[in-house]
Amino acid sequence: MAHDDDVPRIAVFLDYENLAIGAKDNLGTPFNFRPVADALAERGRVITRKAYADWSYFDDDRRMLTRHQVELIDIPQKMGGSRKNAADIKMAIDAIELALDKEYISTFVICTGDSDLSPLVQKLRELDRHVIGVGVRQSTSKLLPPACDEFMFYDSLVSDPEPEPAKSSRNKTSSKKSVESDAGPTDLALVTSTLAGLSSSSATVRASSLKRALLRKDPTFSEAELGFRNFGALLAHLESDGKVELTGSGDPEVALSSASVEHVHDLLVELLNAEGTVPLTGVKTALKKRDPDFDERALGYRNFGSFLTAVEARGLVKITGKSDGRMVTLPRGRKNK
Repeated sequence: MAHDDDVPRIAVFLDYENLAIGAKDNLGTPFNFRPVADALAERGRVITRKAYADWSYFDDDRRMLTRHQVELIDIPQKMGGSRKNAADIKMAIDAIELALDKEYISTFVICTGDSDLSPLVQKLRELDRHVIGVGVRQSTSKLLPPACDEFMFYDSLVSDPEPEPAKSSRNKTSSKKSVESDAGPTDLALVTSTLAGLSSSSATVRASSLKRALLRKDPTFSEAELGFRNFGALLAHLESDGKVELTGSGDPEVALSSASVEHVHDLLVELLNAEGTVPLTGVKTALKKRDPDFDERALGYRNFGSFLTAVEARGLVKITGKSDGRMVTLPRGRKNK
């Protein structure tokens, strides 16, 4: 079978007890593998997924992980022993054996916040593997992220400061299918969010690369089911709708529309100029009152939290406070412009 040589092959290892407890204690929600799977699909082709735990403690999580083809490695609790240490040791041995046996696997994803696994990360890097870490922010040791080539905080993959509003009438008239509910943007939003993910790690995104990444995220994705004769026609529709920009022919370069992004940025600045300071949990509702068609996913963001993080990084807004008391305002130099 032919493979794309430039697509990284990825192996994923989950220290599940660390992730599940971290998500529950710090985020108040069960751990969901789907946002992690989506983020990794943008980076390459996942070859193997393994999760380590005493599964008698996480029985409800088995179904969710099985849906994502994660192999469950059971580490039973033993009298007088530590299942946590046993899970770490088994995970480290399996990862090193895989690195030595499968040279074509170029990227290892170690999902944990435990610094005890830092030696594994270092050894994998010595073996010339790219290592990505994934962990819950508050339960991740400060020693672990610097040891990795890249580290993604689970909180950033899933956080959204307020619940999704009801779909607009524009969405009601659409015949587009939706991806299953546990991950769920519509397919056109999936295209733009995937494009944004690819753009963050590659200066140029070709239409063919975008299509491959979409199929890694959702193997059932089909532009024909959305009413387009081919993927090029779908991209042309998104271009005419102001969502993307295409350059070249054949296998064109694809980029998010700068005009569409700037429109929303201007809308946000206009809102904050008028209101002064807005509770973070109310910003999305306020934006949708000004533009009912606003949807951060159409701009390539996984969720509204990611959108706010991006506009804050650009210096468009300032976020102060903590947790539910966070407020959004304009930086001093931007007010009343």
